[in-house]
Amino acid sequence: MMKCLLLSLFAFTATLHSTLLAHAAEDLTVLPPMSEEVAESGLVYQSLQKRAHDAFAKRKEVYENIKTPEDCEAYQKRMKEFFQTQIGGFPERTPLNPRVIGKLNGDGFRVENVIYESWPGHHVTANLYLPATPPPYPGVLVPCGHSHNGKASAAYQRACILLAKNGMAALCYDPIGQGERYQVLSEQPNEFFKGGSRYRPPHPQVQYYCTAEHTLMTVSAIPLGSNSARYRIWDGMRSIDYLISRPEIDASRIGCTGNSGGGTLTSYIMALDDRVQVAAPVCYSTMYRYLIDFNGPQDGEQNIFGQLAYGMDIADYTLMRAPKPTLICAGTHDSTFKIDGTWELFREAKRFYTRMGYAERVDIIEADAPHGFTIKLREGSARWMNRWLMHKENAIFEDEDQPVFTDEELQCSQSGQILLDAGERSLFEINDGLNQQLAKERAELWSSGDLGTLRDLVREVSGIKRLANIPRPESKTVGSIKRPGYKITKLILTPDHGVPLPALLFEPENPSGKRTLYLHGEGKQVDAATGGAIEQRVKQGETVLAVDIRAIGETSRRNNRKIGWSHGLLGANYHEWAVAFLLGESMVKLRAEDILVATRFLSEYQSQEKPQQVELVAIAETAIPALHAAALEPELFSEIKLSRMISSWGEVVKTPETQNQLINTVHGSLKVYDLPNLMTLVGKERVKVSHPADVKAGLATRKP
Repeated sequence: MMKCLLLSLFAFTATLHSTLLAHAAEDLTVLPPMSEEVAESGLVYQSLQKRAHDAFAKRKEVYENIKTPEDCEAYQKRMKEFFQTQIGGFPERTPLNPRVIGKLNGDGFRVENVIYESWPGHHVTANLYLPATPPPYPGVLVPCGHSHNGKASAAYQRACILLAKNGMAALCYDPIGQGERYQVLSEQPNEFFKGGSRYRPPHPQVQYYCTAEHTLMTVSAIPLGSNSARYRIWDGMRSIDYLISRPEIDASRIGCTGNSGGGTLTSYIMALDDRVQVAAPVCYSTMYRYLIDFNGPQDGEQNIFGQLAYGMDIADYTLMRAPKPTLICAGTHDSTFKIDGTWELFREAKRFYTRMGYAERVDIIEADAPHGFTIKLREGSARWMNRWLMHKENAIFEDEDQPVFTDEELQCSQSGQILLDAGERSLFEINDGLNQQLAKERAELWSSGDLGTLRDLVREVSGIKRLANIPRPESKTVGSIKRPGYKITKLILTPDHGVPLPALLFEPENPSGKRTLYLHGEGKQVDAATGGAIEQRVKQGETVLAVDIRAIGETSRRNNRKIGWSHGLLGANYHEWAVAFLLGESMVKLRAEDILVATRFLSEYQSQEKPQQVELVAIAETAIPALHAAALEPELFSEIKLSRMISSWGEVVKTPETQNQLINTVHGSLKVYDLPNLMTLVGKERVKVSHPADVKAGLATRKP
């Protein structure tokens, strides 16, 4: 008996060993190995990058056809209207309700710590630097860059002190997500700051570096047709309102200068607020081509929906304000905003100002320094303000030993974070309120409209093409795998956009006729192993096509190190999302079109010219694009099974700390529809949703 038992055990072990070897030998990879360059940036990014370059060329052609002052003015008007529309417009001005919290004295200047409301219940914390000389003074707005402690950063203090000691008032405020205005706070003090060991958080309940916060705010704003840039620009405009409300300030002499993220804000504010007479953006001005080709697009507020497709580049923020005096400030060794792009921008601006007859009003200074509001740039911007606001040409030099104040001395809020003070509303609460208003409008629209009209509205907002207008893909067989009872064919589907979509076609020996498109957000291989979910279907006679749609599986970005600032909140394909967004598209759109292409391929596969309906299974990141595809072309599908999908974009809007939801957003969607409305278009009886995802985790609640 023992001998038989040993022989049986040996036979079982040998069988198991041979099975494991067979499985180990299976390679479910479809695409050939990528070259170093493609592996670095990814197939999807390279495809979008090419489209961006086409947009740059079209914009250049438009720019070269601007010849007269009248042409310039028409161009400015068109760009300003587009810019303001794309960020969602601005609300009505409400009372500022300003308060002076404290006062400080310096050598040749004084400081007031102030608070005012940019939205009702939403406060701005700021420091107003005033000269010791008698008023009135010009007023210079100083939006700070991505400093963790916002307005208290030494470089921004020094810039403001330099202005004040030369007769100009300076107002430096905390942008949202910085200084005293973080919007994503932990309930208790953190033992571990998620922003990384390089940075000291300004408050123990702050969790993330400011750029991550800015992009989380953009995730919240996109479904509303907005962007965190809207709120940041509005804070700046309301800060100018506060400046000119002060009796010491001459409202006809307003300037603006800021560095890095503050350079972005300076560029935005100087383009949209006509009260800014003089501007000096620092370490931001370059051409978008240099961002897309090197470091990739930056954080959320620096990407305006559809701007590249429309023909709006970073240079246009300077062109929009011509012929008002503008100084481009840059660092030779700026590793983010490339100096070659800065000079290209300046040349465009110089020619534009010349066409308007004011060539002398735009200039450039380049410090032999890295990225930052370094001393030569602080001095240069102060001299520029001095020239145009004070009408003086005297040299201005900074005292390198100038002391600065502590963060605590410049503090305006009671707690160190205004969000913790009584009655404060966060940006996410503001957005939730805006969505509540839209929800009433959506309910009325969907109760009164017919499905055909509603489907057209969804198509218009999402931008998803009709399947009839999408060419059939090229298909290529690159290998096969034999398993008991079925075979797997490796396919490459190449749609008209040129990005190859790797696929595995599972064909049973005895097909039942049922066809299933199987999409997994972590890649087609996840459920493709022996004994997996796909095999269970194939053994029931189903023909299954498992596909990696764009930026998933084999087409996902391999090298993710450049977006470490997002701390995993934004997913591996942030840069792909950003370039698509700049081109006026969403990853939802791109993926939905891939799903439609793959579905049609499967429905027509060996169908003797009688296309068959397809069951659609979509898990995690693929679920929202799949729901869009089914809602817009419902006749293609027999039933739709979605798993690990969020229930509503409304949850995304109101939740401060979402996980990997940027990839799921559609700009302006909530003005027309939310995800449950799409189920109405499909037919709720045909849609099954399991294991709903939590927007905070980005993962489903799995079965126990």
